[in-house]
Amino acid sequence: MSVLITGGAGFIGSHTAVEFLNAGYDIVIVDNFCNSKPVVLDRIKAITGKNFKFYQLDLLDARALENVFEENKDIDSCIHFAGLKAVGESVFKPIEYYHNNLTGTLTLCQTMKKYGVKTMVFSSSATVYGVPESVPIKEDAKIGEATNPYGETKVMIERILRDIYKSDNEWNISVLRYFNPIGAHKSGLIGEDPKGIPNNLLPYVTQVASGKLPYLHVYGDDYDTHDGTGVRDYIHVVDLAQAHLKALESIKQRGGIDVFNIGTGTGYSVLDIVKAYEKATGKKINYKIEGRRPGDIGACFADPSKAAEILGWSAKYGILEMCRDADNWQKKNPDGYGE
Repeated sequence: MSVLITGGAGFIGSHTAVEFLNAGYDIVIVDNFCNSKPVVLDRIKAITGKNFKFYQLDLLDARALENVFEENKDIDSCIHFAGLKAVGESVFKPIEYYHNNLTGTLTLCQTMKKYGVKTMVFSSSATVYGVPESVPIKEDAKIGEATNPYGETKVMIERILRDIYKSDNEWNISVLRYFNPIGAHKSGLIGEDPKGIPNNLLPYVTQVASGKLPYLHVYGDDYDTHDGTGVRDYIHVVDLAQAHLKALESIKQRGGIDVFNIGTGTGYSVLDIVKAYEKATGKKINYKIEGRRPGDIGACFADPSKAAEILGWSAKYGILEMCRDADNWQKKNPDGYGE
């Protein structure tokens, strides 16, 4: 049997594809290269020594998606990553984000149902919690007040998936709420390749370390945290990828629909990350303190105990390994995947 991976050429999707191939799964990847590059597919093959089927398509194209299922009758499950993902951009392009992420997911679910494929692991996000009432955050915390349209699409898709399950209990759905994925594969062949100036902290740090950017902007040093800078739960992307393996195996056995936080349970501030990167690499990171950004929150980190108890999953990599692997990726790919 095969696993369909939507958005499988992206940052998290590519690392997950590697873990599934290494675990002996057959996979089929679909991607429209909106947030990725074709060369990623070659890198996945280089790391694993294995081949797989790939289709360049957009989930909004129902006919093209149906063709994938027609040609691959052995698909029995789906890992769903595909979607627009830039938090800041979503504020300025809400129509595009709601249309792409919601309609794409609905088209996928409709096609899966048509072909009798009713097992999914969905890529959700800690953004569904909005401004958390307390930390660490448990899965039963209130959701539905995300601070941006990107986060709202995750909230809405989670609701859609719950309603699909209520209407048909043959579905098996595992929802993974990621915290902050960083790092890269140890080979340095795949990693995070942001477009333009990075939105996320660690790619920004690596570009400052390499001299591509002059300094790191630190937005706010007056939060109620140990050093005044924002605190987040950073998780190695390989740990995150392995969580999808565990989630798929578990939901196939248990059935139903369930939600899991995927994080380390430890919060690191922006300056903690700067110091860890300097310690891990020996490189000096210049930074400049600036005012808070609208919509940012002080602290957000996970209680991942449910994933440990039910999935048998917990993060293996520490913050120094995350920084070293990110630095290795940047060093070997100074211009990301290139044009």
